[in-house]
Amino acid sequence: MRLSEIRDLLACEVFSAEDQLNREAKHGCASDLMSDVLAFSRAGAVLLTGLVNVHTVQTAYIAEINCIVFVRGKRPDESVIAVAKEKKISLLGSSYSMYEACGILYQHGLTSTMQCALNHTSPKRA
Repeated sequence: MRLSEIRDLLACEVFSAEDQLNREAKHGCASDLMSDVLAFSRAGAVLLTGLVNVHTVQTAYIAEINCIVFVRGKRPDESVIAVAKEKKISLLGSSYSMYEACGILYQHGLTSTMQCALNHTSPKRA
């Protein structure tokens, strides 16, 4: 899925790297815990988060994430935008909740970064 499609599906405002929106997002992940992002994401993913700070951009850079979508109407300040521009990471902002945004992207074919989600089985019910 192209980042421009994500922008359109989630009615996003673009904060940085608008010229990079033709890149592909191979997978999606969502977390406010950057340790989980490092542990469970994959290169080329899009990150959905409500955590709007420089550490989020640095974590995305380390994890080779191309795009961060800030949910719940959160907006990055100039310091966050400056680091994202330097790292060529697209920053988008959506008014959707994290739950809603994930559902929309999943419904349109963006798969999870977690291996178990790709080979998921339903737990047995008692």
